[in-house]
Amino acid sequence: MRRLILIKYASEIFLKGLNRNKFERKLKKNIARKLHGIEFEFVEDMSRWFIASENLDEVANRVKKVFGVKEICFVTEIESDFDKIKELAFEKVKASGAKTFKIETNRANKDFNMESVEVSREVGAHVLINYDGELSVKMKNPECMVKVEIRKKAYVWTLGDVVKGEGGMPYGVNGSTMLMLSGGIDSPVAGYMMARRGVELHCVYYHSHPYTSERAKDKVKDLAKVLATYTEKVNLYVVPFTDIQMSIIEKCREDELTIIMRRFMMRVACTLAEEKGIQSVTTGESIGQVASQTMEGLIVSNDVADRPVFRPLISMDKEDIMDISRDIETYDISIRPYEDCCTIFVPKHPKTKPVLEEIKKSESSLDCEALVKDAIENMEVYTF
Repeated sequence: MRRLILIKYASEIFLKGLNRNKFERKLKKNIARKLHGIEFEFVEDMSRWFIASENLDEVANRVKKVFGVKEICFVTEIESDFDKIKELAFEKVKASGAKTFKIETNRANKDFNMESVEVSREVGAHVLINYDGELSVKMKNPECMVKVEIRKKAYVWTLGDVVKGEGGMPYGVNGSTMLMLSGGIDSPVAGYMMARRGVELHCVYYHSHPYTSERAKDKVKDLAKVLATYTEKVNLYVVPFTDIQMSIIEKCREDELTIIMRRFMMRVACTLAEEKGIQSVTTGESIGQVASQTMEGLIVSNDVADRPVFRPLISMDKEDIMDISRDIETYDISIRPYEDCCTIFVPKHPKTKPVLEEIKKSESSLDCEALVKDAIENMEVYTF
């Protein structure tokens, strides 16, 4: 008898047909990387994955953040002996102190001489006969649900032994993206959501020294560190943005400042993505949330993009975004009171329905290519 962790991965991976093995290999590799520094062993039993370790709590703590893992179950492994299964199930119910229970069996090993329903019935009868106290079977919402899996060996656990994972797809199986990471609430959530779909994450931050402080930069670095706990590694490119903003202020109309600034951000992100071999750009924009995120504004900023631009938050309410940010532990960092380049030099009356040809005409007074090139040449790079 020994305790193991059962890894249940997202059911979506089962649907990948001939590509399923590729996704499984990547998931197992990601789990192994996450457990670097811990002694552990992968145990397989008829397509089920288990982990053996002397430090199961720490293993669970790390593995639950691996994208693709749906659930982690602390199970007890025993021989596929019916008497041992009955006794262990009884001990689980007794330890729970429940007044209602249910046994649920999955007999994957067809050589075992009892069917799933029969095992559940007989184990339940054993528990009832031997339990000293008030106890009854309840098929829906019992206080104690005992799970029994019979493979080459048998595994027993309760729902109280289950830890929820992040779900999603194995990280790194669905290409790469350059996330425009500001210090706000939205963009870290957008990055998390893309990474959860298996997209490799890189980040670009626009820093307007001396108008934005070093503490604003530190806030973004801390956000990147949190994202790295899910992705294992994040590259953060800090691009100086002051010269671009001052040029726009000097040569363009005040009400067009925000939308032209967004177009430069998009140019920088796409140019940087091209240099680094990154396939797409991601932003934290949500339709109608601020002046530059109107339909017209998004069309104008998209005009300078040379690759797909993903906006995973586009239809989400702010409250829903904030809930996710709390769940992934970025919210408290995002609300630190340090301004980023998007919140300084904001015009009193920003244009909410920009016309593309008018914006292009305004930009004609700027050397866009030189400004972007100079910004990227002077960027800082951090790896978390």
